Amino acid sequence: MGSSSSSFPPRNIYLDVDGKVQKVVFSRHCSPCDIKELLCSSSNLPRNSAIKIVNPEGALVSVDATMPTNSPNFLYKVIPLSTGQSEEREDMFQSVLSQVAEQFTRAFRINELKTEVTNRLVALEKRVEMEGLKVVEIEKCKNDLRKLRDEVTSRGGSRVNCSCKYNFSDDGKKVTPRRDVPTYPKYTLSQETIEALKKPTFDVWHWEHNEMLSCLEFMYHDLGLVKEFNMNPIILKRWLLAIQENYRNNPFHNFRHSFCVSQMMYGMIQLCNLQGKLTLTDLGILMTAAVCHDLDHPGYNNTYQINARTELAVRYNDISPLENHHCAVAFQILSLPECNIFANIDPEAFKKVRQAIITLILATDMARHGEILDGFKQKVDHFDFTNEEHVLCLKRVLIKCCDISNEVRPTEVAEPWVDCLLEEYFMQSDREKSEGLPVAPFMDRDKVTKPTAQIGFIKFVLIPMFETVMKLFPQIEEIMVQPLRDSRDHYEELKQLEDSMTEAQKKKTENMSLGWEK
Repeated sequence: MGSSSSSFPPRNIYLDVDGKVQKVVFSRHCSPCDIKELLCSSSNLPRNSAIKIVNPEGALVSVDATMPTNSPNFLYKVIPLSTGQSEEREDMFQSVLSQVAEQFTRAFRINELKTEVTNRLVALEKRVEMEGLKVVEIEKCKNDLRKLRDEVTSRGGSRVNCSCKYNFSDDGKKVTPRRDVPTYPKYTLSQETIEALKKPTFDVWHWEHNEMLSCLEFMYHDLGLVKEFNMNPIILKRWLLAIQENYRNNPFHNFRHSFCVSQMMYGMIQLCNLQGKLTLTDLGILMTAAVCHDLDHPGYNNTYQINARTELAVRYNDISPLENHHCAVAFQILSLPECNIFANIDPEAFKKVRQAIITLILATDMARHGEILDGFKQKVDHFDFTNEEHVLCLKRVLIKCCDISNEVRPTEVAEPWVDCLLEEYFMQSDREKSEGLPVAPFMDRDKVTKPTAQIGFIKFVLIPMFETVMKLFPQIEEIMVQPLRDSRDHYEELKQLEDSMTEAQKKKTENMSLGWEK
């Protein structure tokens, strides 16, 4: 569904293979895995070998479609990574697994054993990361540990069914993901990608989930959030994986939307120089709320939840049921020791961070749009960055801007999102019709078109909000506000064209009717 560039010339890479020059050609559409296999084959290595690429100066070169080209006078060399320690590592892991299994058979203490297995797994992953081994080398051991953990969990009592991806225990205090999250390969982002990430024009359609995870991980490191919150880098990886796992495959409200919102937040932090105006804690709250803001979205909005009297609507008393659910899932994930990126901050600081994240996620309920924007308008002309209430109003508006910012992006990036949103709307309206529930006209496939869906939203929601933010940050006008005006004009032209075609078809039908009457 995403757009892509028309064509890219192939990449030419020159390798030093046993003193001979070996030319390797690949497309920019190749995945890093394909490129790695090609490089291995060209260097007479098994296709699944663990390798690294170095230039004549000894510097590491990333293995991806954006890796810098070289020349026959500046040859790269493919170096297989040492596997001498792999057998020793495997023996160590097997030993640990045997010890855990022995303890399981000796003492049937479910909760203590689950905690110990989790802690052992985290410790092993940390050690593997520090020593530079690839996760794939311990996958077999991890699978065995997962099986043991699943066996322990299955003995932990029955669970209450619910509509989300989580199973809530009877005491309502603990959750367990349906399956342990997988690992993802480590990508080294090119300078070109790093610079593009900072701009609203970033094309979110070119990236796979693993690449988006690496981009999010980079953002947290680049903003200094890992250092500020003393995050364990392994925990950050596992948290991001758990986040991705708990977005559903909806047409619109999916993990790519979460990444889109988070990347726009990162871009606005850069564009508005928020590092110099807000604290690092504030930036961490903004980024984390953006990442988590639509967790486990079922694809049906609050109106449907309330009208259909769903479990979520009943649980949250018809008050922002989806947004409350997103918050709940976010903190259920953070309650897992292996996913708690805030584990190393003191309890009082965590309470404030938690409350702030909840406040921002709840602000994404469009039913509160007028209330939140009016509150910001009252402060923007005399805004004080030292005033906590002013900063809170700004953070609410920033996450709202990022949440509905697709039309800020270039048309070829933004327009596919409209198709995705309409597809999700139509799924809901079809279901509402079948269940005898009220149907909103803007979601009815028989009444709405792409131009009619966008014109009012851009004119009366997006432009007024971004123009208000522009009073505080004038630099966004050219990069963010003007594209919105252009998008409005684009859809108004499409609307005029549609109206003309409809009128022409109507006249044609009338003429045909007159002809039949004669």
